Amino acid sequence: MKELTEQEKGLLSHYLTRFITPERDARIKSVLDNRTRYFSVVLEDLYQTQNISAVLRTCECYGIQDVHIIEKENEFMIHKAISMGANKWLTLHNYPNEPNNAAACIRNLKTEGYTIVATLPAENSTFMGDLPIDEKTAFLFGTELTGLSDEAVKLCDKSVKIPMYGFTESFNISNSVAILVSHMVERLRHSPINWGLSTDEKADLYFEWLCNSIRFVDDIIEDFMNQRLSNPQ
Repeated sequence: MKELTEQEKGLLSHYLTRFITPERDARIKSVLDNRTRYFSVVLEDLYQTQNISAVLRTCECYGIQDVHIIEKENEFMIHKAISMGANKWLTLHNYPNEPNNAAACIRNLKTEGYTIVATLPAENSTFMGDLPIDEKTAFLFGTELTGLSDEAVKLCDKSVKIPMYGFTESFNISNSVAILVSHMVERLRHSPINWGLSTDEKADLYFEWLCNSIRFVDDIIEDFMNQRLSNPQ
């Protein structure tokens, strides 16, 4: 299927609502209203599929749309039973294993206006409750055993840590993401910051999510486009 124009996507979105219930349509629009790109999550070289999948599920539940995947020694794989299909509703940005891919990811995020914050249990890291939320932020999480690479840490603007009061030195990676994301998103939602998606972003995701909600959607779209070609207006 050829790449669709924004006008075609708009027409198709209207057409595709015939194939879902009004309740499903309302649900999609409600979730869109709660989505944000103000915060993003970056995962560097996670290797346990259950952790990767739990992180995706957490991000989707808390309304974070973008997750960036940096592969190094480990290939990114999803455990479907744990993710519960969360990846279908997220925008995943993959950086395959190649030289300086962490730098490329961070550079792209900075170009998009993000402050890059490493999650580090270091003494000089800012506690999450004290981290300012007045800037778009991408939170970097490292691999389960060794954490973030030196390359990634050096390129970050700040570092953040979760308060801990026990003997254990760190949380499991999926728990770390859940705790930090939950705290930061709730702070954001109770702030005056305009954290929602733009009209264009909502329109693009609305079309994508409609497609994800309909069986045999490719056939439906092909039929629609053929009808347009045979009956141009």
